Formats: sequence, C-alpha cells, structure tokens
Amino acid sequence: MQSQKIAFIGAGNMSRSIINGLISNGYPCDHIMASNPSQGKLDALQAEHNILITNSNNDAINWADIIVLSVKPQMMEAMCQSLAIDDIDSKLFVTLAAGIPSARYHDYFNTNVSIVRVMPNTPSLLGLGMSGLFAAKGVSDTQKADIGSIMNAVGEILWVDDEKHIDSVTACSGSSPAYFFLMMEYMQKSAMAMGLTEQEARLLIEQAALGASQMVKQNQDVSLSELRKQVTSKGGTTHAAIETLKAQGLEKCMDAAMNNAVARADEMAKEF
Repeated sequence: MQSQKIAFIGAGNMSRSIINGLISNGYPCDHIMASNPSQGKLDALQAEHNILITNSNNDAINWADIIVLSVKPQMMEAMCQSLAIDDIDSKLFVTLAAGIPSARYHDYFNTNVSIVRVMPNTPSLLGLGMSGLFAAKGVSDTQKADIGSIMNAVGEILWVDDEKHIDSVTACSGSSPAYFFLMMEYMQKSAMAMGLTEQEARLLIEQAALGASQMVKQNQDVSLSELRKQVTSKGGTTHAAIETLKAQGLEKCMDAAMNNAVARADEMAKEF
C-alpha cells in the first residue's frame, strides 16, 4: 500500500484530516501530494507534513495512482471536465462529495473510471471518524483494501454493497455529529437558564456525552435500549426526563430528520 502515490484534489479540512491520519500511521510524505488553487492551505500542509504540493490538478492527478476528489459537489463536474489525464484507466478515483452517484463520474470523465465513493464525517479530524464506502463496478479487491487502509487512518469504516445505502450512511453518521451538537446546544441553554455558567454547562454536557459514547463503544454485547434502561431508575429523575422526550415525540422527530437527510441526498443526485 505504501508504494501507492496519493493525490488530494482540494486542501480543505477533510483532505487535511486524511493526510494527517496517513502521516501519523507512517505513510511516506513523499507519496502524498495536495493540489489547491490558493497557496495558503498548501503551504500549511507542507509545513506540517512535508508533503508535495502543487496548484495544478493535472500535475497532481498524472503523478498519482490514487486520486481523492475533495471538492464541493457543485464544483465537481467542471473540475473533472477541465482535466487532461494521461493513462486514466490506471487511476483509482475516490470521491468525498455527497449526493453524486458513481455513474455520474463516468460522464464527467467521458470514460468508465474506477471510482469509490466515501462518506466521511467531521470527527475524522480527530482520528475518530466514521466513513461509509461504496466501490463501483470494476474496482478490484486490492483497490478496495487500499482505500480501506486510507480511511482507517482517520477512524472506522463500513463498506456497503448497494450504492443507495451511502445515503443512509450520510443520515446516520455523515450528518449526525450535527444532531448531537444541536442536542448538546439545547441542553446547554437549559442548564444556563437553571443558573449554571456557559462553561460549567458545557463541561458537564461534553463529558457526559463522551462517557456515554465510550459506554456504547465498550459494551458491544449490550443493546442501546438496555444501556438506556441501566441508567433509568423508574420514578427517578432520568425516568422523568426520558418520558418527557418520548411524549414530545423525539422518536418521530429523529426518524423524520434522518429520512429528510436521505431525501436531500437523493435530490442532490439529480442536481449534479
């Protein structure tokens, strides 16, 4: 795997997090190149990791074996169609863009490129990411293993066999950090209304969230509902809070939110 040359088209946060994960896991810095139109992000990456940098997407792609397309969905078509690629059949493309079906890249490049869709999430910045992956037809097992190794550098991975399930991944892990942040935000507001300071409320909530996550992670043989029951004494304070959340329709609200995320991903597939 470490003989493969990897180019990142776009030097935003997700590219930075994957590059950081690769370097932290011993990947050779001279086998990684980043391309970006503005110089500032490239200079920062080079200063931090001593990777190769360029302002030319063509130079990066023609140098690499694996190309990570990390640009916004609305920019993807124009960027792909602007490229002049030598020996494109030998390249493996990885797209981080939400909503764009793998078949669309064949149109963008005007040939049947080897493409893997990856849906990461922002905790990848901390090496605690969760990424869903789908390999389009023609991607070999060896290539899948290579991409799995790359994304494992920033967290856990899950391969899906049906491309439609990438939208489910988006709703479940790609977008869900924002769900948790929103709930924590509302909890903080309530705690402050009770008289706690902003800093006190944040400390209590962030540590409770971290501990709850670790309890889930370290008790794989215990269902989520059972973990909840273990901290919910009937007639107690937690029971009162949980019953309120149920009565206010939290389950229905969460189901609607996740389904709307999937519906929006489906809309985006028609837009690009």
